[in-house]
Amino acid sequence: MARQDDDPAMTEGDPPRISTGSEGLDNILGGGLDPDRLYLCEGRPGTGKTTLALQFLREGARRGESALYISLSETERELRLVAKRHGWSLDGVTVFELVPPEASLDPNRELTVFHPAEMELSETTQLVFDRVAALNPSRVVFDSLSEMRLLAQNSLRYRRQILALKHFFTSRACTVLMLDDMSSKSDDLQLHSIAHGVVLLEQIAVDYGAERRRLRVVKMRGMPFRGGFHDITIKTGGLEIYPRLVAAEHHTEFTGDLVPSGNTALDAMLGGGLERGSSLLLLGAAGVGKSTLALTYAIAAAGRGDHAVIYAFDEGQGTITARARALGLPLQPALDAGLIRIQQVDPAELSPGEFTSLVRNAVEVDGARVVIIDSLNGYLNAMPDERFLILQMHELLSYLGQLGVLTALVLAQHGLVGPMQTPVDISYLSDTVLMLRYFEFEGTVRRALSVVKKRSGSHEHSIREFRLSPRGLAVGPPLRDFSGVFTGTPRYTGTSSPLLADDEPGKD
Repeated sequence: MARQDDDPAMTEGDPPRISTGSEGLDNILGGGLDPDRLYLCEGRPGTGKTTLALQFLREGARRGESALYISLSETERELRLVAKRHGWSLDGVTVFELVPPEASLDPNRELTVFHPAEMELSETTQLVFDRVAALNPSRVVFDSLSEMRLLAQNSLRYRRQILALKHFFTSRACTVLMLDDMSSKSDDLQLHSIAHGVVLLEQIAVDYGAERRRLRVVKMRGMPFRGGFHDITIKTGGLEIYPRLVAAEHHTEFTGDLVPSGNTALDAMLGGGLERGSSLLLLGAAGVGKSTLALTYAIAAAGRGDHAVIYAFDEGQGTITARARALGLPLQPALDAGLIRIQQVDPAELSPGEFTSLVRNAVEVDGARVVIIDSLNGYLNAMPDERFLILQMHELLSYLGQLGVLTALVLAQHGLVGPMQTPVDISYLSDTVLMLRYFEFEGTVRRALSVVKKRSGSHEHSIREFRLSPRGLAVGPPLRDFSGVFTGTPRYTGTSSPLLADDEPGKD
């Protein structure tokens, strides 16, 4: 039974769980697996079943338990090579091959070979029973059930043999993980009914970039777990599982004081600043100054001694630091002091779940108080389906808000002047929306900004010009004698220009 809104933690009176060897999977299961049960891990070839199985056995060996890997498909040499490339040792893990490859290639030993395609199912099962009885393991991996299915030849015999294996292992106080590569033409629900729990691994090919892998707990008898899909990656060192974020599980007490930007005029437009734990959306055309405005909040946080992190989807750190230097923003000292961290993100290589994990680590481990995502357009490329982007971003913003983190989101609109289009409408999720626009006046291109939304507190409703110069951000007086500024071609009805002069520093 899945409880997606509650923390899937162990309830009082639960028997002790055993770790799967994966911190992420243990978190999804609320602490691990019930011992002395049979579990099914299914997925197409390449989804990470063998890696997860080896982690499960290595965790048992680390705890001093006897661990056995029964292989009908891979050789011991292949398994040890997999372990070596992950930097693992299989000390304490016994590998039992039912198909010795060296013997099958030796014509002089042809009659002694036990090949799954030629030997009887009962003989295969008996070999397993004998080895388990001799070793008396606490953890067993059975790889894989596809060979057993071929030997059984019909579903009734196959089910009976799996039931026989289940009863045998259960009687020996043994936790078993059976692997299935889903090679049968139809979903084998017989295994689902027999197993105590079922974990599904999937691999999805995308049009561009690395393939995506994900995990779902299909069933766990009598255990609450976090349902739905969870992103996974296979890295050197094992399978990394990123539990789906549930914002309701995270909350901390914090004071709702105002967070300044470091620019007096901008803070005045925002009614004194942004509330801690709120989110800011910076909306406008490419190059209008959204990233620079977001950067001012990170630099202001560093000036207070707070930590800030910038996730750059579109620019490298060198470009960001060069722009800050050209605008006279003291970014480099904050980077050198470790108060600001810039992390470049490649959306073609990073899954949304992995990105969420990076943000959580920055907040919970590094103590970041300001998080900047620049830009959502790059994040959208990591999750092409807009519906899921909205859901994922809703959980992420709710999580950051409940921990008192100020979040700044940058979203580039399509176009430069005139009517604009937004690739995804996320304005209703944000607490504050700053609109930035180009406009033309007397043959020159100007920039304007306005606070179009602020959920809490008062804010200014006027449109002001702003300028980015070597002296930083300059904000001018309200453009009261202009109409149609956000159309790109305003009409001027005044008698004296209220615009910033080329050498005017403005209010800062």
